[in-house]
Amino acid sequence: MAIHPTAIVDRSAEVDPSVEIGPYAVVEKNVRIGAGTRLYPHAYVAEGTTLGQRCQIHPFAVVGHLPQDLKYEGAPSYTQVGDETVVREHATIHRGTTPGSTTVVGRRCYIMSTGHVGHNCVVGDEVKVTNGALLGGHVEVGHGTFISGNVSVHQFVRIGELAMIAGGIRVIQDVPSYMLVAPAGVVGINVVGLRRAGFGSAERLELRECHRLLYRAGLHFPEAVERVAQLVRTEPGRRLVAFLRAPSRRGFVRLKVHATDEPEDEDDLT
Repeated sequence: MAIHPTAIVDRSAEVDPSVEIGPYAVVEKNVRIGAGTRLYPHAYVAEGTTLGQRCQIHPFAVVGHLPQDLKYEGAPSYTQVGDETVVREHATIHRGTTPGSTTVVGRRCYIMSTGHVGHNCVVGDEVKVTNGALLGGHVEVGHGTFISGNVSVHQFVRIGELAMIAGGIRVIQDVPSYMLVAPAGVVGINVVGLRRAGFGSAERLELRECHRLLYRAGLHFPEAVERVAQLVRTEPGRRLVAFLRAPSRRGFVRLKVHATDEPEDEDDLT
């Protein structure tokens, strides 16, 4: 185990022998750190945090500290970070607020510099939270989603899998899976992300038609959801319907009147 002599590691912490802990890093009590994880100088891992294997916690990142919630009364709560997740400089992940609750960040996520994951968030695998992006408390983010720089996500919002949020946007309502959110609202599907995830042409075409029904057909949203439910035949389509039918505290992001889709070439249609 490579622990720098200036690092402070509580004796109750469970640290795999292969972990590397740099100068002035702090590991509080009741922390568990998996094999191959590296804490860079000045990293801070707070009480009740579990880090998976091969994680990276960069300088001045804070994982598992007290939630920014006036209702928090000091009861034990937790933070869980999955294998191979990277937390870059000055990023913050806060523990749960209610007694015994947990903030969860999945595997192979990338929380970039000054990104923030608020208390009681549940972040899926392979999510990218880029520089300056903020997830309020109780936000849920699906697998593979990309949240661009300086995005602000309101508390209790849900963002479905493989969605993409363009930079600088305020997200105050739920974002359906696979959708692309621009300043005009939901302007299309995340074509590039779907391709990279291995979605075939039939799946992408079905999801494009789902977007048309939800946002371009002039239907009331509940009616559009039912039309989508009748349409879908693929597994991604069925997962989209499940997301749309799940309870929502915030409603769904819409498309502003007179907005148009981003330009697309013929290859995007296949």
